Amino acid sequence: MALWLAIQIAKGEDIWGYGSVKCTTLYLAYKDNEIRIQNRLFDICDDAPKNVHFCTEVSKLGGDLETRIGSFILEHKDTKLIIIDTLQTIRNITESNYSNDYSDLTLLKNIADRYKIAIILIHHFRKQKDGDVFNQITGSTGLQRAVDNMFTLSQSKRGEMIATLSCIGRDIEQRELERNEDNIWIKQSDSYSESNILEDNFVKAIEKFMSDRTSYCGTPTELSSLLSEISDDIFSNRVISKYMKKLSKELEKRLIMGDCRRNNGKRIGEY
Repeated sequence: MALWLAIQIAKGEDIWGYGSVKCTTLYLAYKDNEIRIQNRLFDICDDAPKNVHFCTEVSKLGGDLETRIGSFILEHKDTKLIIIDTLQTIRNITESNYSNDYSDLTLLKNIADRYKIAIILIHHFRKQKDGDVFNQITGSTGLQRAVDNMFTLSQSKRGEMIATLSCIGRDIEQRELERNEDNIWIKQSDSYSESNILEDNFVKAIEKFMSDRTSYCGTPTELSSLLSEISDDIFSNRVISKYMKKLSKELEKRLIMGDCRRNNGKRIGEY
C-alpha cells in the first residue's frame, strides 16, 4: 500500500475519493532492493512518475537520516510526503520502552513540522491479538503519544484479499475502511458512509461518564482523555467539539444538557 500511495500522490491522483496535490514523494525502502522495487512498480503502473524517488541505503535516526532528508528536500522543494519502511531499520536503540519510543518518533515529528511535510512511518504488529487493533502495535504507548495520527492495516485471515484500514488521530475522526488488496488498493466500504456507529458510541460514552457526576466542565482535550478510560473508542478533541453540538438533542433525551463555548481563547465543554 505504501508504494501505491507514493505513486498516487506523486501523480496528484485521487486516493479513495479524496483529492491529492501533485508533489515529490520519497520512499525510503530500507527492507527492499532495487530489483524488488522495480517488480512491485510493474504490478502497480506501467511507468512510474519522475517525481517519486526511492532509496535503499539505510540511514539512522540521530545519525545522518535527518541530514539526508534535509538535503533531499532542499533539492526537491515540492516534497510533501516521505515514507519510511520500517521504524526498526532506522533505530539505533533496540530496546522498546516509553522513553525510547517517544524520543525516536519525536525526532521524526520535528522533521515533519520543520519542513511542513507528511511522514508515514511503517511499523509492525506484535503477534498477540487484542480487541483494540491499535494495542497490537509493537512497542509502548510512547509511539501513540508522539505521532499525530495512527493507521493500522489488518486482515482477519492471512492471504485474504480484503484488509481493514483503521484510523485514529488528534485531528481526524476515527473510522474503518475496507480495502481490496490487489496491488492497486480500492475502497470497499467506509464505516462513516454506512453508519453512525461512532456517534452512537459517543452518546453512550457520555452517558456512562456522567452516570456518577452531577456536572462536568473542561476542555475537549481533557474530556478526550477521560473518555478513553471508559470507552474502547478514541474521540479526538475535534470530534468531541463537533459531537457536543451535533448530538446535543440526543443527549437531552437522556437528561444530559451540554454546551461547548470559548472562554479566554480556550474551547470549554460543559455538561
